[in-house]
Amino acid sequence: MSETDKYLEHYSVMNRDVLEFLKCDTALPVYADMTFGGGGHSLALAGLSLDTKVFAVDQDPQAYENGKKLIQEKGLSDRVFLYKTNFVNFKSLVDHGSILQKSFDGIVMDLGVSSHHFDSPERGFSFRFEAELDMRMAADDSSVMTAREIVNNYSGEELELIFKDYGEERFARRVAENIVEARSKVEVVTTKDLETIIFHSYPKNMRHGKIHPATRCFQALRIAVNRELDVLKDSIASVASLLGEGGKLAIISFHSLEDRIVKHEFKSLAQTSQFSVVTKRPLSPSEEELKVNSRSRSAKLRVLEKNRVI
Repeated sequence: MSETDKYLEHYSVMNRDVLEFLKCDTALPVYADMTFGGGGHSLALAGLSLDTKVFAVDQDPQAYENGKKLIQEKGLSDRVFLYKTNFVNFKSLVDHGSILQKSFDGIVMDLGVSSHHFDSPERGFSFRFEAELDMRMAADDSSVMTAREIVNNYSGEELELIFKDYGEERFARRVAENIVEARSKVEVVTTKDLETIIFHSYPKNMRHGKIHPATRCFQALRIAVNRELDVLKDSIASVASLLGEGGKLAIISFHSLEDRIVKHEFKSLAQTSQFSVVTKRPLSPSEEELKVNSRSRSAKLRVLEKNRVI
C-alpha cells in the first residue's frame, strides 16, 4: 500500500454536521479548511456545488503531497487550492495576497491528529510501533524539536509540567523522574524505550487498565512538540476575522484542553457585536458515526457565526 493510499484512509470526523452548519445560499461559495489531512472536509465542501471554491492548508509534508495528487485526480485543481503551512499563518496568506480571497462563507478546523500519523510507524507518534521518537506534524521542519530531543534535554521539572498540563497525567512527577534516571545511563531513543519507562512508572495494579499508561504522556509530548494549544489560541480570532457576514467557523476538538480554549475564545469573540456562538453546548458524534469510526468518540464540535450587519 502506498503512502497516498494510506493517507486517504483518514476518516473526517463529523463531516455531515460540518456541512449542515457551513452550507450557504451564496451564489459563489468560498470555504477554507485549516487542516486538510486526507481531504475529507475539503472535498465534501467542494461537493456542495460546482461553483464552490475551497482554500486549504496543511503543514504535514505527506498530507500536502498526497493532497495535491488527490485534488488533481478528482479534477478539482480549479476549485480546491492547497497550501503547505500551519493554519496559524492562514490570515497572513490572505493579507499578503498569496490567497486571492478576503472573506469566507465557512471555515472548518479539525484539530484531530490524522489516523495516518498514528498508523505510520516512522512518524513516531504511537507506542504501538517501534520507531524513533519524532511526533512533528511538520516532519520536514528541522527547526521544530522532536519528542526525542525534548525527552532527552528538558529538565525533570519541565517534563513533569508537560505531562501534567498537556496530558493531565497523575503520575507526571514519577514519569519525569524515571525518564531523567534512564537517560543518565542511555539516551531514550524510541517509542518503545519511552513506553517502557512510563509503563513501569505506574503502580503494578494500574498497568493493565482500560487506557494504556503511556497514552496521556504521549499525547502531552505531541502537543508540546507541535505547540498545538498555543497555535490554536493564537489562531481562532485571526481566522474568525476572515468570515464574511453570516459566515461560520466550525472547530472540532478531541480533548478537554482544546475544547476549553475553543469555548473561551468563542465566548470572548461573542462579547463583541460581531460574532455569536451557534452551539451553546458542543455537539458530539452520532451513534451512527461512532459505529463507523470509534476514534471519533471524543470529538466535540463548536460553531461560531459572524453576525450580519442590519
